Amino acid sequence: MTSTPPRPAAHPQVVVGVDPAAPQLPALTWAADEAARRCLPLRLVVSVPPLHDTQHVDTVPHYMSLQAQGDKALVQAAATAGALHPGLTTVTELADGVPAAVLCRRAEQHGGLVVVGSRRLGRAAELFSASSVALPVSARAGCPVVVVPDTGPATDAARFVVGVDGSDGARSALAFAFQEAGLRQAEVLAVWAWRQPLVRLGDDTEGLAERQRFLAEAVAGHREAYPDVPLSTKVVRGHPVEELGRLSAAARAVVVGRRGRGGWTGMRIGSVAHGLLHRAESTVIVVPERVR
Repeated sequence: MTSTPPRPAAHPQVVVGVDPAAPQLPALTWAADEAARRCLPLRLVVSVPPLHDTQHVDTVPHYMSLQAQGDKALVQAAATAGALHPGLTTVTELADGVPAAVLCRRAEQHGGLVVVGSRRLGRAAELFSASSVALPVSARAGCPVVVVPDTGPATDAARFVVGVDGSDGARSALAFAFQEAGLRQAEVLAVWAWRQPLVRLGDDTEGLAERQRFLAEAVAGHREAYPDVPLSTKVVRGHPVEELGRLSAAARAVVVGRRGRGGWTGMRIGSVAHGLLHRAESTVIVVPERVR
């Protein structure tokens, strides 16, 4: 049996997850700004997860209370977005279901971009908690996912750091980084992290020159397409997570590609993307190999 590839959203929107229990203003601010810059509607989504004990006498009142909290959070979020960007079109949605699954479905339907907040949960919580969204949405959404730390960006630097390694995911990440930089009058720093072998044999000058050439070839087309976006390139020695994480301290965001079709475990989104969701000091943008 063959499957039909998903079609691009006819009317793309910027989708942002809203958490009634812990409103995350930095994520909402990024999403509203993104929608305004792209001239797209902003969809605010609250998802009420299913209750496990469906036979308990307090189940229905508790669920209705959660829905009431969700409605209140949506009204407040819409008002905040409108105050930040008067005239911005907002759509509010109170949905039933596990938040990550709901956001992934909305990414399929409206997916110009998905924005979520991150509380930097531990590994067990991020995999099994019904309220965890950053990792599962980054792993499965068919569009770029912006993960904004709940503490906000570490800096207002107008720079997007993007990891490049020659893969399809990295090429998609590079294209998105230039697009974002163009929208925000920012610069792009394209980084190739070179993981050297444990045992070094001779001079590595030739290997360094080769990677510099690979990096120059990777950015060449984008330099021509975005002549007004300042670009710098850098080949660094070390693990990509460590090096990109270090550079994220002076960046508006770090952009990386996602390998594979996605899944619910961290390994399926790629070790670099997964590692940066924990280690980066800035916002992390995860871009799938093929943006739908």
